[in-house]
Amino acid sequence: MFAVVPDPIPARMKGLNRAEICDANFMEFVQQWRGDPAPTPAPGSPILPGSTLDAQGFAELFESQLISRHLDLMARVLRVQNKVFYTIGSSGHEGNALVARLARHTDPAFLHYRSGGFMAERFRKLPGMDPVMDAALSFAASWDDPASGGRHKVWGSKPLWVLPQTSTIASHLPKALGTALAIESGRRIGHTLPIPEDSVVICSFGDASANHATAQTAFNTAAWAAYQRLPAPILFVCEDNGIGISVKTPDGWIAQSFAHRPGLDYFFADGLDLVEGHAQVERALAHCRQTRRPTFLHLRTTRLMGHAGTDFEIEWRPLPELCAAEASDPLLRSAAIALQSGWMTAAQVLDLYERVRARCFAAAAEADRRPKLTALAEVIAPLAPYSPAAVHAEATRVAADDARAAAFGGEAQLPETQPPRHLAIQINQALHDLMAKYPATLLFGEDVAQKGGVYTVSKGLLKAFGPRRVFNTLLDETMILGMAQGLANLGMLPIPEIQYLAYLHNAADQLRGEACSLQFFSNDQYRNPMLVRIAGLGYQKGFGGHFHNDNSIAALRDIPGLVVGCPSRGDDAAMMLRTLAALATVDGRVAVFLEPIALYMTKDLHAPGDGQWLFPYPAPDQALVLGEGRVYAPEASDLVVFTYGNGVPMSLRAARAIEQQLGWQVRVVDLRWLVPLNAGFIAGQAADAQRVLVVDEGRHSAGVGEGVITALVEAGLGHLPIRRVCGADTYTPLAGAALCVLPSDNAVLNAALALAQDH
Repeated sequence: MFAVVPDPIPARMKGLNRAEICDANFMEFVQQWRGDPAPTPAPGSPILPGSTLDAQGFAELFESQLISRHLDLMARVLRVQNKVFYTIGSSGHEGNALVARLARHTDPAFLHYRSGGFMAERFRKLPGMDPVMDAALSFAASWDDPASGGRHKVWGSKPLWVLPQTSTIASHLPKALGTALAIESGRRIGHTLPIPEDSVVICSFGDASANHATAQTAFNTAAWAAYQRLPAPILFVCEDNGIGISVKTPDGWIAQSFAHRPGLDYFFADGLDLVEGHAQVERALAHCRQTRRPTFLHLRTTRLMGHAGTDFEIEWRPLPELCAAEASDPLLRSAAIALQSGWMTAAQVLDLYERVRARCFAAAAEADRRPKLTALAEVIAPLAPYSPAAVHAEATRVAADDARAAAFGGEAQLPETQPPRHLAIQINQALHDLMAKYPATLLFGEDVAQKGGVYTVSKGLLKAFGPRRVFNTLLDETMILGMAQGLANLGMLPIPEIQYLAYLHNAADQLRGEACSLQFFSNDQYRNPMLVRIAGLGYQKGFGGHFHNDNSIAALRDIPGLVVGCPSRGDDAAMMLRTLAALATVDGRVAVFLEPIALYMTKDLHAPGDGQWLFPYPAPDQALVLGEGRVYAPEASDLVVFTYGNGVPMSLRAARAIEQQLGWQVRVVDLRWLVPLNAGFIAGQAADAQRVLVVDEGRHSAGVGEGVITALVEAGLGHLPIRRVCGADTYTPLAGAALCVLPSDNAVLNAALALAQDH
């Protein structure tokens, strides 16, 4: 039935690239068709006897396949003219249109880059939408691109519930599963979901990506949920073309790996044949929707034209293998169905083929005329929205009196009526307040529920708000952050906990590549607000080592759009949490709250029993402005010390010794907000300084101190005498040896003495 380009290549094919060969092969196949067609079927009758796919449905699917193919061909032609900027195509994967046809447009979709057929078909779900023009605008990186506003070629659509994904391999699977889990979580807490309660989540990826650690964490968590009978209605669609760029997937590997995996219900579908695949995809989707179980759809595909336009397969892939792949082109099979069924004649197929081609090139020409992003302000506009007045109003809004009283166990127990407390208790009180204020807030992580967290910071929250809003997760930071994104996608406010800063690093891409990029790549159409709590930094006594005394936040400072706050005292912590929750609620931002473990229980500052690091709980209508630091001794100017976290009480103690030994008046500035650093605030505090000391418990390389000094230099204050006290570029050892690599009170004093000697 299929045309096979023989080896060697016929003369007429000489000098053609593989895209041109696929194009010519299709036209030749149709032109050479010989056969007696059946009587033309009625639109509502099966396209072929026994098929579950009717003729009208087939016609629309075939057109969607042709749209996807011609978008690929157009991209290959126009890329060399610098009119198109993306050539990873969908050719050979057009059968994924079946998934779009049989799913709903309200089923959230997280797609990989070979989803042209899916998108073309999904656009039929709502009237007045044009998949060709939308795709052309995205290919051309036009400002008018409705998915990303010209920031990336992404498959995405707000009205069609296709959340834009970048090309990071498999990194979208955890948040897709998180979204599936969030459907049930939202229902259980009475949250009004933006999608129907029986929705399922579609998540597609390639066979090579299925091996990625990030994908495996999603599969494992899906099975973990199924084992506990937690609804997780996700359809994992593995589009198996047998190759990842140039690395072949062993024959049978996907079926062997997934067909018998506990907790994943396996289905196979032939994505190369619309007639065969229709019933198979239909069964998988119906099973997922009805059982609410994680379902694995193994969709057979092939890959045509190489991985991308820069992949010249003929240079490394055997010609017979290329010819065999091109012979299995799903468009050849669809053309055969159209001809065999009598639905179309060869002339009609070719006419449709050329009309779709003309439509794609016309859209590309129009897209090329549309405006492009040309200024930095335009590029970053959706990255980090900030509405100061609205955020402050939301941060200072107080939960209803009865909600607060219920959360704290009565009016007499309200925290503002209690004696001054240390950091851990005030974070706990602030979390009670936030959960009373925001009914759609969920707090989760390892050990946060019954145990109340390793350091009891979440103690009592389970009792106050119940297991539907406070719950333990499996030990997997990647999935914790994926769950957070899923909840946020459906309108809830997640507060995930990462137990230690050192545990974040293997999952940091869920913040960098996924959570913080969504507003940017969707042009602020989609948001996944969250407030991530992370216990970290150094100086734990009697416990520690590298994994519990992690003083490196370089990975966080590098993430565009992220906000990182780090308190040193309890009242600041409570007010900062209110601001961060408001920032997430109002502007959709992703925030990290870095909690210094060594200060959790600290009560004293200068001497045992002085209680000078205990503070009253701030009234619930008080909050901090993003970027606003705390200044101790603001009138002092002999020495200005910039610091944060554990460095604050350390610097205050050192300041007393400096005043005694040098007679200097010392101002200590607690930055509080580490990402982004408030360069204007830093410069303002140093403007009248005689000398500056930066105390950074982070490492010498890539620490916060580098950013502080850069801010001073860029503000024209580089002439000031400046010294930096920071950690060494090493992992933190166990026990007392840790103090050899971290800053100390004496190190701060000695740096001040050195400043005095230098000047």
